[in-house]
Amino acid sequence: MSDETTVKDTDSEYMIRCENLVKIYKTDEVEVVALQGLDLDVKKGELMAIVGNSGSGKSTLLNMLGGLDRPSAGSLYIDGKNLLKFSDRDYMQYKRETVGFVWQNNARNLIPYLTALQNVEMPMILSSKKERKKRASELLEKVGLSHRKNSRLDQMSGGEQQRVAIAIALANQPRLLLADEPTGSVDTKTSNMILDIFKELNRTEGITVVIVTHDVKLANHIDRVVAIRDGRTSSEIVRKRSYKAELDEMGDMLTQADDSEGEQTHEELAVLDRSGRLQIPKEHLEALGLHGGDRVKVELDGDGKGIRLIPPSQ
Repeated sequence: MSDETTVKDTDSEYMIRCENLVKIYKTDEVEVVALQGLDLDVKKGELMAIVGNSGSGKSTLLNMLGGLDRPSAGSLYIDGKNLLKFSDRDYMQYKRETVGFVWQNNARNLIPYLTALQNVEMPMILSSKKERKKRASELLEKVGLSHRKNSRLDQMSGGEQQRVAIAIALANQPRLLLADEPTGSVDTKTSNMILDIFKELNRTEGITVVIVTHDVKLANHIDRVVAIRDGRTSSEIVRKRSYKAELDEMGDMLTQADDSEGEQTHEELAVLDRSGRLQIPKEHLEALGLHGGDRVKVELDGDGKGIRLIPPSQ
């Protein structure tokens, strides 16, 4: 990969750094702005989720992080490399060596007439890696499927297929793992199992994991959830105490109360971007009788430790 695509090691603690990221899709008659100046930082070894409604821009962001689409403007560094300066060859190398992808639609990951072991070997064959069978067997063991390694995909359940897809995404030892709605087509029990696999891979392998989903309930299982609205980072749902801290205190026990009281274990924080812009939660705007595009007074409160939004009529 060319030297001009790399960045100095001042940001070496970050796997992902997006600043004022813009993506515009153009046709002859229509121009759609999918990302409108998005900011996002993800540290190396972090496990986090990105949530948002349809059309929010989360899938566009995922495609750019995965090297499947190019940014229109702004700044995007991944693992110290500047994706805005990537050539086609750089992108190909990036997708082979840096990033792994788990799709919601298994058909994009899997070849149904091959066994689980053969499916996991396939990316390593394309990359000419040695000891492929040994590596594939180890990965299937990591996702709890060593007993199914010789089964064809059409003999497996949807949850088992998704676990094979995770093993495939790990075949070339990526430093960044992206998952697009990985629990969207499975039941709750299987969903929790898949999330536990991501957590274990993150903990034991140090892989940075980014999960993109529309399911805000993931906040009950993940320490940091970034919400995107209208093509910008709008808020973060942050766990007050990390799962690791609680596990250290409680041993290996997690109670049902922990999952059922997500509103007590997490808090939602609005994000102030690098230009000083702030997206106010919709329910707060409604309580003030405000709408997008309205003008308001912004004042410091009495002790100067907070701000108030005041409609101009007051």
